[in-house]
Amino acid sequence: MPEPEASAAAKPVRRRMRYRRRLRSRIILAFVLLGFGLTALFAFATNWTRNRVENQLVEDLMNRNISEAARQFELDPENPAFAVDQIRAFVYTPDKFESVRINRPEWYELADGITTITGTDEDGAPLAYKLAVRKTPDAWFFLAYDMSQATRGEEQFNRAIYSSVVVFTLLSLLVGWWAASRVMSPVSELAKRLKKSGRNAQPEALAAHFPDDEVGQLAEALDDYAERLTDVVQRDREFNADVSHELRTPLAVIRGAVELLLSRPDIDEKTRSRLHRIQRAEQQCTDLISALLLLSRNERGHGATDVARLAEQMLEVHRTQLAGKPLELRIEGERGLVVDAPEAAVAVALGNLIGNAVKYTTSGEVIVRMLPNAIEVIDSGPGLSPEDAAKLFERGYRGTHAGHSQGGGIGLSIVRRLCALYGWDVRVTPGEVQGVVATLTFGPGSATA
Repeated sequence: MPEPEASAAAKPVRRRMRYRRRLRSRIILAFVLLGFGLTALFAFATNWTRNRVENQLVEDLMNRNISEAARQFELDPENPAFAVDQIRAFVYTPDKFESVRINRPEWYELADGITTITGTDEDGAPLAYKLAVRKTPDAWFFLAYDMSQATRGEEQFNRAIYSSVVVFTLLSLLVGWWAASRVMSPVSELAKRLKKSGRNAQPEALAAHFPDDEVGQLAEALDDYAERLTDVVQRDREFNADVSHELRTPLAVIRGAVELLLSRPDIDEKTRSRLHRIQRAEQQCTDLISALLLLSRNERGHGATDVARLAEQMLEVHRTQLAGKPLELRIEGERGLVVDAPEAAVAVALGNLIGNAVKYTTSGEVIVRMLPNAIEVIDSGPGLSPEDAAKLFERGYRGTHAGHSQGGGIGLSIVRRLCALYGWDVRVTPGEVQGVVATLTFGPGSATA
């Protein structure tokens, strides 16, 4: 069974959306289907009507002719007259019934009525004819109507019908393409202007470039939304800048006061230890404010941060706060990894990983291992559950082992945002035996040995 893994670089799993065609393609397809459907239905109805009328006319003609042939035979059995066109009449007396069975076996078994017969003639050419049959005790009458010419006409008619279906379908395609281009041109223009407007800090008004129709109303709604969104972003930036500025002043006062007190030689060690703790807390607040300000502005700061030195300082801070907990903190690996980022940003990202490892490990050890382009924080704590792996980097989520410990569940969320800003990667995986391994990998262009 694969072990759970939490990664800030992994994208959230989205539900697979049903594929949707572009609106232009849907309009063109609608015209093509409409043209093809109407033309094909018209062709089918026309062909069906023609065949039905033709068959009815031919059958009426053959019935009249065979009745006339029987009447002529009764008048003059020796020399009957048949005034017909494309029709051949055959009359067999009872003494010739056997010759019909031998020479025309397909006629012999036929009952009275009209039958369509297909085959080939003496030359092997296709042959199609309708055969009218009337059998009486005195004679058998057969009337054959040549359908070859009618069949050729039907084939030509079908070719014309099919050609018209293709022509009208292509015409529908052209009309649909033209209509879709006319309908979608304002929408495409709106999309281009919206994309171009999004590159500027102050978005351009869109509604002024479009008439007062559906697209114009959409542009007006987008203008209103962009204005409200710009106001929200501006207020957020101003708030972050104001908070950063206002908090720096009291923090500077705290720093100056602590440094002044530490310079006095008459303070005892207990007071000095507390002053050092206040000094470290002030530095953490300053780093956090700087990192949050970078995130709010969405801009990368530059610097040359020695990761190993920063990690050693953090481990030293946590050693003073263990309060008798049987936990060993140490650093391993080669020194010399320098990251092109402000020390405040690296301190916040690395400090959260080390702080979590120390907080959730009751006994054992926490190892900070230096790698050529990354840093690992390994602990011997309670490990990583599948639920934690799925939600570890979500804002406000606290792990299953958090218990009643302090924290709002936003530390790793800030780490994830810093990694997205600087192109870093952070992963939390189960340890080989117990605990977890948090790996912070710096981008190839942001770290140098």
